[in-house]
Amino acid sequence: MAFEAPPKSLARWWPLLAVTVIAAALRLSTLDLQSFWYDEAFTPVHVLHASLGVTLSSVAHTENTPPLWYVLIWLWSRLFGTGMVALRLPSALAGIATVPVAWAIGAELAGRRAALATAALVAVNPLFVWYSQEARAYALFVLVTAVALLCCLRAEREPTPRRLGAFAASAALALLTHYFAVFLVVPMALWLIRRRERLRAAAPAMAALAAVALALLPLVAEQAGRGTQWIGAWALSSRLAAIPQYYLTGYSGAPLGHGVELLVALPILAGIAIAVWCRLDPRERDGAALALALAAFAVVVPIVLALAGADYLAPRNLVAAMLPLTAGVGALLGARRAGRAGVAAAALSVAAFAAVSIDVNLDTRLQRANWRAVAHALAPPLRAGGARAITTVELGSAPLEYYLAPLRNLREGARISVSEIDETGYVPLRAGAGRPPAPGFHLRARLDFDGLISYRFASSTPRTVTEARLRRRVITAARPEVLVPGRGGTSG
Repeated sequence: MAFEAPPKSLARWWPLLAVTVIAAALRLSTLDLQSFWYDEAFTPVHVLHASLGVTLSSVAHTENTPPLWYVLIWLWSRLFGTGMVALRLPSALAGIATVPVAWAIGAELAGRRAALATAALVAVNPLFVWYSQEARAYALFVLVTAVALLCCLRAEREPTPRRLGAFAASAALALLTHYFAVFLVVPMALWLIRRRERLRAAAPAMAALAAVALALLPLVAEQAGRGTQWIGAWALSSRLAAIPQYYLTGYSGAPLGHGVELLVALPILAGIAIAVWCRLDPRERDGAALALALAAFAVVVPIVLALAGADYLAPRNLVAAMLPLTAGVGALLGARRAGRAGVAAAALSVAAFAAVSIDVNLDTRLQRANWRAVAHALAPPLRAGGARAITTVELGSAPLEYYLAPLRNLREGARISVSEIDETGYVPLRAGAGRPPAPGFHLRARLDFDGLISYRFASSTPRTVTEARLRRRVITAARPEVLVPGRGGTSG
């Protein structure tokens, strides 16, 4: 019995379908595996409100990013709620959608082999997978920046008003998603208008893009780097070292060590060396050079600004710059003259990325802090109906408010009568952790969730304690918070 050959269209597109399915499996199958961490929980607890206007006001006064993602997640939450999977699903969908866009970018840069290499690397790269499973703006940032790059490449090839307008629209969306988009949008725009004869055709699109950028300036001034103090407290040298680590082993890959980073980097470097040795054809050479130049601009300029005193260089803010970097690497790994050796290097690179992404799901060292487990352990009070206070570090406050709603911050200088005090934090602990926080309290339990520690103290009768005393009892040397029952949280 003879089998019919598959249609040519199916045969042509099945590799893209396969890598997109792999991307979806990596992102969707474990979407609820890890707990919300501080930034994720902060959105439903403190930013999202019933009114879109109040939500946007909260964005202006509590966040340091543009409003597009918050508008979208507000609309999404009206339909699907604020559960973990519901809030993370838009990021997962954005991460999946980035794969076919990456394919198209690779095809524009250097052809079909580059398209497959780029899409496969994006599908399994641990950094892209990580942010595709986080209820924040980063996955959307990568997607809209990728679309802007694709539109830029197509407008370069065919600079019609329609294509230039598509670039301006997608670039504007990127600026409305994350401020670091400017480091990619500016060089792309300059690339498109570098020829004098193109200026007139590009002027309307570029003027519209500039108008969007100018409209964001009042919000930039209002937010004024709010919540970025931790960046300056992180040594610049360590942040610079973290940039390649993030790309090779993901946001949480530091515990794997430099040896694993090198193992992941080796097939990529070998593939690049093979491509250069075999001599790229002009299209591959120019495509790889353009993509790598865009990535370099988007990384180097923030570094220069940090050295000059405008220091907002957090490695995660460079996540979208890793897209053109991956496209440049894909163009090199997919070089036609590299032959089987190039294919082998590309396959090993994809396998190394995939192995790290899968390892995140198996190793708790590589996962987000498990505040969900802490909250579930604390959910049954030691005494039914007894009042209690929870002392924690700042990074635990929003997750505990999310999972243990309703909670609120105890106001400064207040006094409260409680029969239970729960002290939570992470290792290393302060000296004295585990001692009774006040007279009459006795240790009832010590819980350890992969380095997150909780001490539970109880008193036979309610006792009055001050906010200042409780704040001093936070068991980790970090900014303290005191949470007590009351309105101000969101249930998970």
